[in-house]
Amino acid sequence: MAPAAAGEWPIRIVRARTPDRLRQCHAVRAEVFIAEQGVSAADELDGRDELPGTVHVLALAGAGTPVGTARLLADGRGTGPAEQDAPPGERGEGLPVVHIGRVAVVSGLRGRRLGRRLMSALEEIALAEYGRVTGGERAVRVELSAQESALGFYERLGYRLAHERYLDADMWHRDAWRVCRGDS
Repeated sequence: MAPAAAGEWPIRIVRARTPDRLRQCHAVRAEVFIAEQGVSAADELDGRDELPGTVHVLALAGAGTPVGTARLLADGRGTGPAEQDAPPGERGEGLPVVHIGRVAVVSGLRGRRLGRRLMSALEEIALAEYGRVTGGERAVRVELSAQESALGFYERLGYRLAHERYLDADMWHRDAWRVCRGDS
């Protein structure tokens, strides 16, 4: 996949609802995770892409060149990252849990806030489709497994990091989470 040229802006974020769009998501993920990072195809394609409740977003440049993607899993299973540093009420106790992952942006467009836009799109979907109204506002707990090389990115987005690190696909990761809130 060729990197997008500067003339291919603006980039739009779409929900990947068709098999063709999902193939485009896979192509971006293959470029970033398999080709660049050396993740095996078996680890990358984990069988969860077509599960009920799974949502994919796709960043398209210019006339439709796929340049980024991210996935939301609405399986309701929280990983329970360490929360001892979070004040009570900010831990998301009793809220629905979703998991964001497979966040990928082609190398030529990193550092241009595209990852932030992909995350924002999935957080909005999570809040609208899986959030629960409590105390007059809608809220959902979003969890993710962050590569250590991307920890600063997630911290800038307001994610709290667990202290424990672990290997996943031969790369160090840490769990992270935040509670997303919005109007009910």
